[in-house]
Amino acid sequence: MADWDDVARVALALPGTAEARSASGRRRWLVRGKTFLRERPLHRKDLDELGPDAPAGPVMVASVPDEGAKAALLAADPDVYFTTSHFDGWAAVLCRLDRLDGTALSELAGEAWAARAPRRLVLDHQEV
Repeated sequence: MADWDDVARVALALPGTAEARSASGRRRWLVRGKTFLRERPLHRKDLDELGPDAPAGPVMVASVPDEGAKAALLAADPDVYFTTSHFDGWAAVLCRLDRLDGTALSELAGEAWAARAPRRLVLDHQEV
């Protein structure tokens, strides 16, 4: 379904957004310097924790407004959204990128952007 080029297209369409790459080449998308989406391969600890449920495809981290929003995504679609103990207490959710369709990707990116963007930018974007 979705791939990193789709993420870039959707993310970069949002106001104030830029793309950056880590030293290891992983992509991330920022709004006014704050990361709201990023590529994150699973680490050995994650793989051990997830066991046979560990996704084989690309994994994206998306910011969410709070733990309640995270819990709602996890409950609504556990085949797409998941977490590990590394992200306990973080307002972020992991997602199986290759299981997101275009609509879900757009919604997730918009919500992640709004969770990290300055309030004025969000309000200006909503008025458009």
